[in-house]
Amino acid sequence: MISLRTNPARRRRLGVVAAAAGLLATLLTAGPAAASPDPGDTSTARTDASTAQQAEAEAAIRSGEIPGVDEVIHSGNITHLANVPKDALKGLNTDLAFQGKYAYAGNYDGFRIFDISNPKSPRTVSQVLCPGSQNDISVSGDLLFLSTDSSRSDDSCTSTTQPATEKSSWEGMKVFDISDKRNPKYVAAVETACGSHTHTLVPERRNVYVYVSSYSPSEAFPDCRPPHDGISVIKVPRSAPEKAAVVNFPVLFPDGGNPGAPTNPGVSRTTGCHDITVLPSKDLAAGACMGDGLLFSIEDPENPRIIDRVQDNVNFAFWHSATFNQKTDKVVFTDELGGGGAATCNDEVGPDRGANGIYDIVGRGDHRKLVFRSYFKIDRPQADTEVCVAHNGSIIPVKGRDLMVQAWYQGGVSVWDFTDSSRPKEIGYFERGPVTTDAVTTAGPWSAYYYNGYIYSNDIAKGLDVLKIDDRRTDPAKRVRLDELNVQTQPDYFDR
Repeated sequence: MISLRTNPARRRRLGVVAAAAGLLATLLTAGPAAASPDPGDTSTARTDASTAQQAEAEAAIRSGEIPGVDEVIHSGNITHLANVPKDALKGLNTDLAFQGKYAYAGNYDGFRIFDISNPKSPRTVSQVLCPGSQNDISVSGDLLFLSTDSSRSDDSCTSTTQPATEKSSWEGMKVFDISDKRNPKYVAAVETACGSHTHTLVPERRNVYVYVSSYSPSEAFPDCRPPHDGISVIKVPRSAPEKAAVVNFPVLFPDGGNPGAPTNPGVSRTTGCHDITVLPSKDLAAGACMGDGLLFSIEDPENPRIIDRVQDNVNFAFWHSATFNQKTDKVVFTDELGGGGAATCNDEVGPDRGANGIYDIVGRGDHRKLVFRSYFKIDRPQADTEVCVAHNGSIIPVKGRDLMVQAWYQGGVSVWDFTDSSRPKEIGYFERGPVTTDAVTTAGPWSAYYYNGYIYSNDIAKGLDVLKIDDRRTDPAKRVRLDELNVQTQPDYFDR
């Protein structure tokens, strides 16, 4: 069922938080995946809901406070154009990248390439089985990059799970040649300390630099021992990607970073970074690093240099991702409260915890500082059976405005305005009702990005969604066309 709700009378009144060998790719055309991936920081398991949680969710559906199971609702300025369900790859859907008429969708089991030349009817071009959570994905030219953040028996796409305590285990970056979209070829693998939870490209004409974010070391892990206070930098020659190698491991936290609990209760201890966003045209990067937010220079991409560092030990639990505005005088940081496995969009949690933090960048050069201005969180309540968390989003390019589209797992897709960084507001939304009312489930949009006039959302459980927004505030963005988009490598939309 699809419902249109332009001004729903909804408030956050729902209950308590739920705790939360060879380089050969297997190409799939039909049928289920033959191997299963490991979970990363998002659980694939169902957790039975309590009787009270189930009753509360069902009562909220009956009253219209939340949509029904799998019911689609959206604001009046959003149109749902298409949904492409999962096919051969049955794992959790993850991140997205774009190039020309193609969209590349990560999945815990591998990746899928779509032809989006007709956004109303995306077509599958190929599916590649290559398990290894979470398969964060990026593209540059004829190269596709895939993160592996689970211990595998080797670096092949036919590997099996293996404990991180075994020295022979492998985690890191994989590189594919996608010059033939129907037959991607696996061409390189680079092992990195603690694997690759996410990665960010800094592309140059001859080389692509890859910033690898990973965390959670242990003395028991031979290839991931503490201190793990930096990022791996990989250099990939475009003409010879098989020569890809780690060229540096810059230390970002010489003092060890945020100590977390018990010094800062409820805050993650910093043992690496979760995600980094770069703006190459400005030689600038923003790092979301567990207990810390960073601003740093990438003028020398092999040797990033810290400019400023901030913490929020009151309302932030886990610094997850970052987005610059186009003028590079603001950064939006997201907080992954609950680790992406808890219901955090309700009265019990409130509007500030698990929110976006909006920071102005003030000053010049090495004297620039991150200055907190406000929080933004969706005010559409979700049931305690719905995992809801601030997740991946992108700028909607409109001169003179700071607009963003963002995924919130089962909170759906939010379009919001932070032109006034002290008074952000939502201007559009799309969401589905609970997947079920009898269990706490991980579902909903992992990523929601604006690309060449449309919003593309990779729903963890439901597949690829294509949305269109028609609004005088966002309409100018339809004239901005890109040849390639990796959201964590932000383009200069207007000076190209």
